[in-house]
Amino acid sequence: MLQPARDSPVKEEFPVNIKLTLLITAIALSGCLPAGISQRIMEKGLESRLSDNTLNELEDGLHLALCGAGGPMPAPEASGPCVLVIAGKRMFVVDTGTDGTRNIGRMGYPLGDVEAVLLTHFHSDHIDGLGELATLRWASGANEKPLPVYGPDGVENVVAGFNQAYSQDFVYRHAHHGDAVAPSSGAGLVAKAFTPPQDGVLATLIDDDVLTVEALAVNHKPVAPAVGYRFSYKGRSLLITGDTVKSANIEHFAQGVDLLVHEALAKNLVSLMNKVANDVGNTVMAQITHDILDYHTSPLEAAETAKAAKVGHLLYYHIVPPMVLPGQKTLFLDGADAVFSNYTIGEDGVTFSLPAGSDKIIKTRKGL
Repeated sequence: MLQPARDSPVKEEFPVNIKLTLLITAIALSGCLPAGISQRIMEKGLESRLSDNTLNELEDGLHLALCGAGGPMPAPEASGPCVLVIAGKRMFVVDTGTDGTRNIGRMGYPLGDVEAVLLTHFHSDHIDGLGELATLRWASGANEKPLPVYGPDGVENVVAGFNQAYSQDFVYRHAHHGDAVAPSSGAGLVAKAFTPPQDGVLATLIDDDVLTVEALAVNHKPVAPAVGYRFSYKGRSLLITGDTVKSANIEHFAQGVDLLVHEALAKNLVSLMNKVANDVGNTVMAQITHDILDYHTSPLEAAETAKAAKVGHLLYYHIVPPMVLPGQKTLFLDGADAVFSNYTIGEDGVTFSLPAGSDKIIKTRKGL
């Protein structure tokens, strides 16, 4: 059941991760300490880090952590597109962009507990971390079954390619560590293909007593198929768009969701990049910055969707271009904040909690 939009701003709670802070401080100081003391500090830090499990800190509800807030361009605080969704204690990853897997680990979530990956489409920046995630899930959790990868038709080819590329690695790790770490039956990936739904229809992928995961059509042409995903858990809801132009279908299925996670490309800034690229004779970048303008959504367009759908909060992700300059956020928004004020510009490590039995939207972490 979808919740109505909230008029109040998002509540922010930022518990201090004391153990991680102590570990970083200890490492920073270790060069100034005798070897024996440094070793003891490192030992205690490792003891703390290796026993961490952020899942244990979460109350029952629907939770989201940005493991990658950016797009294909390198950025200091925005890795490749990657969204971690936790329903109760069940973990799902939507897209596996560069460094997303490592960010999940940095946030203290157990990679071995990832239940499945869901791919929005097959652009390289959305799948290039898939092999690493599958390997770390397998070898850090001694998983006996491969990682399920949901995706529209064509995901079978993606999965087969990664399995082939990692096939020798499967042999090495099992030979070295055995079933205690890397059981052969759990190596690699298994495709869970579905037919992309038409506009106005949802494809149900998971539906049990408390959790529903559904796919919806989005428009990223000429890239096809492309989908977004909607998660519903104990009365709380969120929708992740993937890459898309502004879409009436997204607006329709985002009606009343607590959290809309929408891609955003600042067309004003990309147009500026295009002008400069042409001025300096960089024909490749000029072509790229021309081509990408017509199959993404601007922050203003995403804000219009959020307002029309009466969502609780709008989280921008797949940020293009990267945020690297002071004052750039204002240029990025380009007036979107006047249309919809309950928003967050995503960075790696931003997390939200939607507690079950509540209408609260709580930002629990600002970033890594």
